[in-house]
Amino acid sequence: QVQLVESGGGLVQAGASLRLSCAASGRTFSSSTMGWFRQAPGKERVFVAAINLSMRIYYADSVKGRFTISRDNAKNTVYLQMNSLSPEDTALYYCAGRRSIAIVTSSADYDYWGQGTQVTVSS
Repeated sequence: QVQLVESGGGLVQAGASLRLSCAASGRTFSSSTMGWFRQAPGKERVFVAAINLSMRIYYADSVKGRFTISRDNAKNTVYLQMNSLSPEDTALYYCAGRRSIAIVTSSADYDYWGQGTQVTVSS
């Protein structure tokens, strides 16, 4: 079992940056694909970015060029650097992990979830 705890959310103005962190505990972090999802009020949870053990990365089109996902296996932590934030990025951001090394974008295919960290971007 893997436990995930997100941090780094907050309230920022449009154009600002935030760095989210996801600390993992338990076994198999080093063999997992890690991803970030977000869920805005009244909307479905959607894929943001993912990184696997081979450091292969995939981004949603909406965040390409603005967000950067990375991981530090020695620290059991995955990060999401978010730049040029806009009000449309306002959401609850979730860290997720899956045992398979294959990168997928469906939330149903992830095995572990954190509780989420709120990101609010004001205009």
